[in-house]
Amino acid sequence: MHLAEVADLARQDAADGVQQQIVAALIDSGGRVLLVRRSETDSRGGEWEFPGGKVDPGEDLGTALHREVVEETGLHIAEVTGYLGAFDYIAQRGTYNRQHTWSVTVTAIDDVRLTEHDAYAWVSAADELPLSAELEAMLDRHLKG
Repeated sequence: MHLAEVADLARQDAADGVQQQIVAALIDSGGRVLLVRRSETDSRGGEWEFPGGKVDPGEDLGTALHREVVEETGLHIAEVTGYLGAFDYIAQRGTYNRQHTWSVTVTAIDDVRLTEHDAYAWVSAADELPLSAELEAMLDRHLKG
């Protein structure tokens, strides 16, 4: 992840009036991708997603990506292998959010520790678990190479 590219994304988000930046990691290990399920008590409970979360004030996208992966899975990013794109949505509280997603590899896959989700799964096809249309498209493109 090049700092100039991250800065360009942040500038574009600001110009577009994005109120909350979100980062997510498509964690790939040998053609299998990690998905996590939101706890039932959480907003959008039961939904499967890539690990990620909000960018804190003053934090850049790259730093947030690394922090969120550790916070949500206990895993550490070894390499950011590509930018998969972004999509916009209105959060339940009414804010205009933009989620940026990167493909990454991690240092070890056998020690997933969930803190904000109630389940995880390693999948090798986009249709194995229900995903939003945006995430399903990113996962499908990634898996098909």
